[in-house]
This record gives sequence, C-alpha cells and structure tokens, in this order.
Amino acid sequence: PHAIRLEGDLTLGGLFPVHARGPAGVPCGPVKKEKGIHRLEAMLYALDRVNGDPRVLPNLTLGARILDTCSRDTYALEQALSFVRSLLPPEGGEGSCPDGSAPRRPPPERLVGVIGASASSVSIMVANVLRLFA
Repeated sequence: PHAIRLEGDLTLGGLFPVHARGPAGVPCGPVKKEKGIHRLEAMLYALDRVNGDPRVLPNLTLGARILDTCSRDTYALEQALSFVRSLLPPEGGEGSCPDGSAPRRPPPERLVGVIGASASSVSIMVANVLRLFA
C-alpha cells in the first residue's frame, strides 16, 4: 500500500521512512516531511535527471520501486522481502488460455540495487536479506 512504481529497463529500489512509526498495532503513523518525503523526492529527481540525459545511460531508462519503511525495522524487512519476490520468476502451472496454451507471463523485474534505508540498523537487516539473492 505504501509504494511508488516507475517503469524502466532497470529498476532501482528505494526504502525511505515516508511515515513515522505508528501506534501499537498500526505500522505507519503521520507523514515525515523532512526525513521521508524529501529523500523520496531526491531519488525521483535524480532518476528524472539521469533518464533525461541520453549521454548518461544511452538506450536505457531507470525505473524505481520505492517502498515506505514507516520508520520501523520489522516493516522495512517485510518491504525488502517484496523486492526479493519481484526477482523470482512467476510460478508456472497457474491458469490457462482459452486455446489451452500456457499464459505468457512478464519476466522478473531487473532490480539492480536498493537505496536506503535511513537508519543503519534497518539498512544492515535489509542488506543481509538482499545479499542472499545477489
């Protein structure tokens, strides 16, 4: 629910504390303008600049999947697992087309790196999970 997706040939992930930690039982609280929104906007601005200059990455565009950590390490880890799921090929054998052929599925996302999180403890946990999947 707390995500931004931009299409591109290569995808950069982003983990930012757009929301503060929520009260007990609720992962996300109020919006964090300076430490959350500003960082998210900085990443989007950088992507616009890179994609707008054909000399930087000729014939390639950078996309993004930016997720909210809600300033909570466990929630950030959960979000990082969604990056892992995007790298895995879709499961086969689900459904069929009217002509009996297998459905065509999009290839796995080409996630090339993840920017963030803002807290070292969260970054270490996320890096440990993502390292397992190169």
